[in-house]
Amino acid sequence: MAKRDYDIVIVGAGMVGAALACALGQARLRVALVEAQPFEHDWPPESFDQRVSAITRASQNIFTALGAWEGMCAQRVSPYRDMHVWDASGNGVIHFDSADIGEPVLGHIVENRVIQSALLKRVAALDSVELITPASVAGFDAQVDHVRVTLDNGRSIDAAMIVGADGGGSPLRQQAGIEVQGWSYEQEAVVARIETSASHQETAWQRFMPDGPLAFLPLADGSSSIVWSTTPAHARELLAMDDSAFLDALQISFGDTLGRMLSCGPRASFPLRMQHAKQYTQPCLALVGDAAHTIHPLAGQGVNLGLADAAALAEVVVRAHRQHEDIGEHRVLRRYERWRKGDNQIMITSMEAFKRLFGSQVPVVRWLRNTGLRLTDRLPPAKNLIMRQAMGMEGELSALARGKDLS
Repeated sequence: MAKRDYDIVIVGAGMVGAALACALGQARLRVALVEAQPFEHDWPPESFDQRVSAITRASQNIFTALGAWEGMCAQRVSPYRDMHVWDASGNGVIHFDSADIGEPVLGHIVENRVIQSALLKRVAALDSVELITPASVAGFDAQVDHVRVTLDNGRSIDAAMIVGADGGGSPLRQQAGIEVQGWSYEQEAVVARIETSASHQETAWQRFMPDGPLAFLPLADGSSSIVWSTTPAHARELLAMDDSAFLDALQISFGDTLGRMLSCGPRASFPLRMQHAKQYTQPCLALVGDAAHTIHPLAGQGVNLGLADAAALAEVVVRAHRQHEDIGEHRVLRRYERWRKGDNQIMITSMEAFKRLFGSQVPVVRWLRNTGLRLTDRLPPAKNLIMRQAMGMEGELSALARGKDLS
């Protein structure tokens, strides 16, 4: 067997890659975490990240098991206990209340940098994990029982396997020759922090409009983070407006549910695309998170799917390692792919169906979706099942998603 510098090389120290490094490091596997962009942990206390994530109960359990949730709470997290969804093209509305299923919250809204910072601080506390930054993978060569990874600084690393956690454009996935299937949604998501005259009531609000959904997500200081999915042309118009014109446009689109739009922070946008890797694994290689799949943000499930990937892969690898199997063997890594790919495909298909259903302006479709929202709102068992599924607490859960670490 070839001498190995590490058990695993993880490419990408974002939320998913850092979570995977924590899980494996806690189990005493030797991990090299490679990241192209150095992360700054300090930022002005009055500033907010433009990107936030809706963290499910399952993902919260993962963070707790990794010892990172306390660090996030020490910075900034905001619970949401209710969710209101309604159709701008009709009278369909549905309300989800965590109390109906005996839970204190449906989830939490957390700034992406808060999540990443807490995870990377846990990484720094693990002797078995080395963060290598700034660095990127120039190439890799998978052999029978190991992979040799060459970094752009000339360093070579031998490991049992390599993991791509390097985002939707994943250079590692491209180097591996793994194809993706997917398409552009022909939408962009405009994000910003908004202050309103009325309280957000620790509630997530989402209005479906013809061009796409507009979500107001509660933040800890009483403001809201918006995700406004719309056409690329409209997104450009919104970004080009001054603050006053943007707030007026937002008020017209969202209405007065949260009172008047008072102020907004910096705005940004990013294109929306669905893509799914045709395979998650090769000998000595696995993909997790956006490197394996990206979906529409309308249900806020993107990062939660990635964290579920990381938890499942860690469990498969740690179990195989303890049973003295070669963790880079394809038959071992296929266990992870079989575990996660089907669930991810179901979520991708569901989000595509929702997007098409709520994006259609055909009269009979509008009538069907509004009727469906009203009927579902009157059926507690159906609503309760939807809430439990959205919290990530249904199906085959990993040990981490149940709050148990792998050490």
